[in-house]
Amino acid sequence: MAAAHVWLARIDGLDEARFAEYRQWLSPGERERTFVREGRRRQFIAARALLRIAIGALLHVPARSVELGGAPGRAPWLAAPAVPMPGLSVSHSGPWVACALSADTALGLDIEMKDAARDIAALAEHAFDAATCARLAALPDGARIEAFYVEWSAQEARVKLGVAAEGCYALAHEELSVVVCSAVPLARPALLEVVDL
Repeated sequence: MAAAHVWLARIDGLDEARFAEYRQWLSPGERERTFVREGRRRQFIAARALLRIAIGALLHVPARSVELGGAPGRAPWLAAPAVPMPGLSVSHSGPWVACALSADTALGLDIEMKDAARDIAALAEHAFDAATCARLAALPDGARIEAFYVEWSAQEARVKLGVAAEGCYALAHEELSVVVCSAVPLARPALLEVVDL
């Protein structure tokens, strides 16, 4: 059975000096990426820094020495050090960034800020099949909101995984839905660690 670890960090308190430092960790290709919105650029830099920190901790190497490959719209991959790491996935929502790691299986991760003010019934009609919409509608309000976001994140995590999911695991967090899907079953739900960048 496989194991997975999810790292989560809030970035709205990071100062410009820290972002500048993390930008230096990026490869030339990562630095060349352009973003229309400044907030999205900051999420990208912070998510790549978090991924490097997590990989560095797992492999006992300096985070800044971790090299990632990637292309826009695709999951990053570990370019160096040269060790098998089939499961890398990143996600962001609002002031949060997250990454999931596994040495055993491919992963898809999604996080989403829970917002009770959104019209989740209308969103569900566009995103889910009739059976899922009916199941959500039958739930009490508080449970419906939680279930909607878990379903939404699971759907996104499956897309990021890119292969049939053998398991999707919702991890408890007060502000976010956090779901990681894996290509092979996990021995236990992924560990969720909230860290400071």
